[in-house]
Amino acid sequence: MSNCRCNSVHLFVLTILLLNSGQTLCHTKGLRTRNPRGVQPMMNASRVQFSEQQFMKWVSFVGSLKHSVFKAAKNKIFPSYTLIVAKNPSAGDFTTIQEAIDSLPFINLVRVIIKIRAGVYKEKVNIPPLKSFITIEGAGADNTIVQWGDTAQTPGARGQPMGTYSSATFAVNSPFFVAKNITFKNTAPLPAPGAMGKQAVALRISADTAAFLGCKFLGAQDTLYDHVGRHYYKDCYIEGSVDFIFGNGLSLFEGCHVHAIAQFTGALTAQGRSSLLEDTGFSFVNCKVTGSGALYLGRAWGPFSRVVFAYTYMDGIIIPKGWYNWGDPNRELTVFYGQYKCTGPGARFAGRVSWSRELTDSEAKPFTSLTFIDGSEWIKM
Repeated sequence: MSNCRCNSVHLFVLTILLLNSGQTLCHTKGLRTRNPRGVQPMMNASRVQFSEQQFMKWVSFVGSLKHSVFKAAKNKIFPSYTLIVAKNPSAGDFTTIQEAIDSLPFINLVRVIIKIRAGVYKEKVNIPPLKSFITIEGAGADNTIVQWGDTAQTPGARGQPMGTYSSATFAVNSPFFVAKNITFKNTAPLPAPGAMGKQAVALRISADTAAFLGCKFLGAQDTLYDHVGRHYYKDCYIEGSVDFIFGNGLSLFEGCHVHAIAQFTGALTAQGRSSLLEDTGFSFVNCKVTGSGALYLGRAWGPFSRVVFAYTYMDGIIIPKGWYNWGDPNRELTVFYGQYKCTGPGARFAGRVSWSRELTDSEAKPFTSLTFIDGSEWIKM
């Protein structure tokens, strides 16, 4: 009787933890390289003081907060069993990734490793909310590729455009997901500048505590939808043109290579923090930014958008202003965009917008380690 009661409690807690995803509306607008006519952003001493006060509140907030609802995020360290996916039916348990995921229990409570043999898997994959503790392991990012070609304007099941959220080639909706040495790709071509409905997501992560090691994310526009939750990207390659890392996650990118393929003007990030109370943001540490076109480091998709680059090499493609306010000067009062000890021709702080900042040691500290995402609680690579 006590075992039954314990299992019931575990299922209740897990269900609350897992049901944390939701759809958001398509976000991408055409890039505007100028302020609206007649609107001149102003920056005075009171605005600077306000920004400083808000940031120091954020530093204290991050330093004292445990982001997990239940105070600690306990990962499952040891695998319960391993499944093999292979193009050749005789070489594995399944021939598609989705079949392997579908074979798991409706509520999965143990670590399962799905090893994917080399090959190009042309399929759209979805991991539902209650199938947690899944590890996807490829045979090398250049050898194992999962790809599809939906865009925001692709007709869905009811004939209506599916939107950015549903365009993802690979969608993760459950916590404690891990991916290693695999490529997630959206094959939709690079759209013309200003084209509408061309958002094409390679991977969407809509759950807490996910880690990616040695993975590639390839797409033309809106490549990586870092939707919600705490996420860790280590030694990954991310490619796109406009807003190709976007969402409202709390995410650390460490040792990653970010590559722009914009023909004209592009944007690396579009972080969606919408409230002062949200503890979300992107931090890039020891990364590299290269590519083509003219690139903004980020656009203020959310009015409280937060992005930091630390110890990062930036190629000469970075637009000197660095950041764009999404056509709304009011966001300049509430966003937080910072750099810390970055290098390369695109990293020069001279010319940056007045509402971004070059961080001090104390200001940068909360953003440059795993504590930013409570990594010691749940990252077991």
